[in-house]
Amino acid sequence: VQLQASGGGLVQAGGSLRLSCEASGRTFEATHYIMGWFRQAPGRDHEFVAAINWNGRLTHYADSMKGRFVVSRDNTRNTVYLQMNALKPEDTGVYYCAGKRGVTFQARDVMRDDGYDYWGQGTQVTVSS
Repeated sequence: VQLQASGGGLVQAGGSLRLSCEASGRTFEATHYIMGWFRQAPGRDHEFVAAINWNGRLTHYADSMKGRFVVSRDNTRNTVYLQMNALKPEDTGVYYCAGKRGVTFQARDVMRDDGYDYWGQGTQVTVSS
């Protein structure tokens, strides 16, 4: 399974970006995976951003992203999205998508980066003030 993240870039504070993550691989079945987004700022650990269950009906966000970010997925395209609005300079970092086998969606589990089986290469998001 390979995950390819894209859509990062440079944006001014208050702007928006939409990240995409496309999964591929003969063994990948979209409906068998929870998908998550994490980010890492320079000098900091991985930080949970958002997660979505296999059919898109359940989502979970980090508190600082609620109301600004929206995670969604299109299983026909094996793609998960992260719409980021009202961006702040502190949102700067490398954003990673990750896939976690399973259908049981629990907030405390999907927030843990060690529970994910596959990771994309990351896409840089830079928000200028």
